[in-house]
Formats: sequence, structure tokens, C-alpha cells
Amino acid sequence: MLPMLGPAFVACIAYVDPGNFATNIAGGADYGYLLVWVIIAANLMAMLIQNLTAKIGIATGKNLAELCREHFPKRVTFGLWVQAELIAMATDLAEFIGAAIALNLLFGVPLFASGLITAAVAFAILALQSRGYRRFEQVIFGFLAVILLGFLYDTLKIGFDGGEAAKGFIPGFEGTDSVLLATGILGATVMPHVIYLHSSLTQKRIPLRDDADRRLMLRFNRIDVTIAMTVAGLVNLSMLLIAASLFHDSGVDVDSIESAHEGFKDLVGPGAALAFALALLASGLASSSVGTQAGQVVMDGFLQRTIPLVLRRGITMAPALIVLAVGLDPSRSLVISQVVLSFGIPFALVPVVLLTRRRDIMGPLVNRPVTTVVAGIVAAVISLLNAFLLYQTFFG
Repeated sequence: MLPMLGPAFVACIAYVDPGNFATNIAGGADYGYLLVWVIIAANLMAMLIQNLTAKIGIATGKNLAELCREHFPKRVTFGLWVQAELIAMATDLAEFIGAAIALNLLFGVPLFASGLITAAVAFAILALQSRGYRRFEQVIFGFLAVILLGFLYDTLKIGFDGGEAAKGFIPGFEGTDSVLLATGILGATVMPHVIYLHSSLTQKRIPLRDDADRRLMLRFNRIDVTIAMTVAGLVNLSMLLIAASLFHDSGVDVDSIESAHEGFKDLVGPGAALAFALALLASGLASSSVGTQAGQVVMDGFLQRTIPLVLRRGITMAPALIVLAVGLDPSRSLVISQVVLSFGIPFALVPVVLLTRRRDIMGPLVNRPVTTVVAGIVAAVISLLNAFLLYQTFFG
């Protein structure tokens, strides 16, 4: 089974990127355990979505962007491509800012220089793909282990109130700001760009001779997704639980990742602060590499064109470097980027639902009716949450 594992772990890095740090810590610090249910719901949605998008590659030998180009009108395809590129920029904003903040906290490197270092490391990680996909996946596994161990250490060190945390399983909000954070958490957890990426990671992983091979591969894929998304969910949950336990009633003002790092150091000790910063750095470096890979898949699939990796990287990381250069609030920018990502989710998820329900495309791996219904409900819930946020922001 081990050779079959990997694609979901690459995808799950996007589910624990620096945007998650910003939104989960803000959610726990501001509202305690109130938004625990949002993280759990978002993680369950992520499991369903990644299973469906991975199934596309297994069933068809093509990725989601390629199928959109083949089966949707040209105008629709062009619109999907444009929004996917905008989402890639929002993704880069979170990843670069997160890694830059981590380098600044650990080594005192200025934020703009840290952004450039992040770009260089991302290119180096992507260069490993020339030696085969396994080498790249092993590096991603390593980064994921650093993130997981960092938050495991902090969770054991700090602890949390299990009874109060259990109350967070009951859905609820406290005003527009909590809805904004919930939408940000959703955008940080369910990532549009890896919906496209995951289908490309499974489409030609190994030669599949017949439908029996495809069903077997699908079974392995479900195990892969379940394990990887569970790890990502535990990391996200631990972020919020730690912030709720440590900062919510402490009187410490946590309005940025930097202040959260300082809070770890003052309230717990330098070891907890170091674990937090190392996890943030691993998250930023790994997710920026995965984001670049997803961008290549999107452009090649929708337009049948590829551009040099350096040029593509320069275009998508420009907004992040501008934010770092002009001195905008990096943590606030992180949260806003996650809200932007949340608005992009339906534009990636709806095509997945429409394509995976068609037997002429998916063959024997076509969705069961109940799967299509549940996936449709997920897309509707996300869209309604975003619409409610817009209404509350401008008219509430």
C-alpha cells in the first residue's frame, strides 16, 4: 500500500498553510472554542472534495482543468481559468507572508528579504521533481512532520479544557466578525488550487490496465485521503484549541502571528514559541512549492500552455512581495487572503460535482446519487455562507 500513498499528503500541505495559522489562532483568541465546529465541518468537507477530485484522475487519466476545457463552453473555461489564477495569487499571499514572518521571528531577517528567500527555497524544492515524484513527496512529508510535531509539542505543553472545547461542536456565531473568521477558516481549510492539483497527482501515477485496477487504486486513494486529511484536521484543531486555551481569557492582545509568537514565549516559554515558529516556517516553504505546482497544472489544463516556472512564479508572488515591501499588516492580509480563497471554492467544487456525476466521463467510477447530493449541499453551504458574509458586511 505504501507506494500508493502520497498525493493526498501533498494536497494536505495546502490545508495547513500559514493562512490556517492566522485564521485559527484569531478564531481561538477572539472567540474561544466557539468555532471548533467550523474546523471539523471544513475538514469533513475537505475529505469529500479531495476524494472526488482524486477520483477524476484515476477514472479518466486527465485532471480537472483538462476536463473543464473539454466539456464546458469556452467562455466558462476562460472564466474558470481567470478566477483560478486570482486564487493562486491569494494563495501565494498567505504562503509567502507566513514563511517571511517565520524567518523574521527565527532569524531576524527583514520581511521583504524573507519573501525572496522563500521563493528561492520553493524553486529548489520543485527542482526535486526532476528526480521523480517520490523525492518531492518525501520532502513534503518531512515538512508535514515538522508542522505536526510542533503543534503536538505545544498542545501537550499548554493543554486545553475538554469540556469547554466540546461545547464548540454546537454550531453558532457571535456577530459579523465571527462569520468573517469562519469564512476565513473555511477558505484556509478547503483550498481551491489543490482541488485542481490532486486530480493531476493521481491521473498518471501508475499505469492502470482496466476497471479492476482503477477500483483498487480508488480504494488506496481513500486510505491516502483519510490519513492525510485527518492529520491536517488535527493540526488545524490544535491551533484553535491552543489559542483558545492560552489567549482567550488571558488579557493578552493577539492581533497578529507575531504577537501570538510573543504570547507563546511570555506565557509558556521559549520552547513553545520556537515550536510554533518552526511549524510556521515549514508550512510556508512547503505550501509555496505546492502552490506553484498547482498553478502550472491550472494553466496547462485550461489553456494547453505552459510558461517558464520563473515567470509564472514572479507573476503570482508579486502581490505578496508588494504587501511585504510597502509594510501592510501581514497578519490582516493573511486573513483577508483566506476569505478570498473561500469565495473561489464554489468555482472549483461545482465543476467537480458536475463532472463526477457523469457516467460518460467517469465510467464505472461515477458518483453514487447520494454522493452527488452531499457534494452539492457542500457547495451550496459554502456559497450561502459567503453570501451571508457579504450581506452582513455591507447591509448588516
